[in-house]
Amino acid sequence: MKENVAVLGLGRFGAAVATELVQLGHEVLGIDSDIATVQQLSNELTHVVQAEATDEEALLRLGIQEYDAAVVGITENLETSILATLLLKRLGVKRVVVKARNGTHGEILTRVGADRVVYPERDTGLRVAHSWSSLDITDSLDVVEGYSISKVVVPVELVGKTVQEAILDREFNVTLLLLSRGERVTVYPSSSEILRAGDVMVMSGAMADMERFFSSLQPRN
Repeated sequence: MKENVAVLGLGRFGAAVATELVQLGHEVLGIDSDIATVQQLSNELTHVVQAEATDEEALLRLGIQEYDAAVVGITENLETSILATLLLKRLGVKRVVVKARNGTHGEILTRVGADRVVYPERDTGLRVAHSWSSLDITDSLDVVEGYSISKVVVPVELVGKTVQEAILDREFNVTLLLLSRGERVTVYPSSSEILRAGDVMVMSGAMADMERFFSSLQPRN
């Protein structure tokens, strides 16, 4: 499902998230305080503007409160990162994903309302973009170019369906490698296996196919 996403901070990480989300069909507003960066990305993003991430009036003028989600890719200034996260949640942005410098920074971001915290040593911008379609994706690994393996909590839309109904019949060319239920792990589960709430799937496929599969599901509120 196409979303309107604001990306605050267009450094290497933020730019990678923003440009890849555009490629995946989302509407992206890029925000950065550096005019040179803004100009560089002006032809790659849906909209891009020069503004401070903590300028509430500027964000309101941009209609940030109407966006489905926001990504904060700022780690150089921890105060800016934290304040921007707090401001976005206060303005009503439903889903805020924030890059953290380290575990302590990440804990603070979670406490002020970040819905997802990512770490530069573990999560690249491309991986964040390709896991965008589902809040249930908890980790993703790009094994070769254009191909990924993702760990996914069973989306609510698939609970109660068999593997056949949920995946095989949908013809998205993705593969269910593992199904984890508590301490039980099943490799290549049977097509008749019924998916339950709380189950964790490990899926693989081309990034485009994985994106199509999760985009076909309604995201959780």
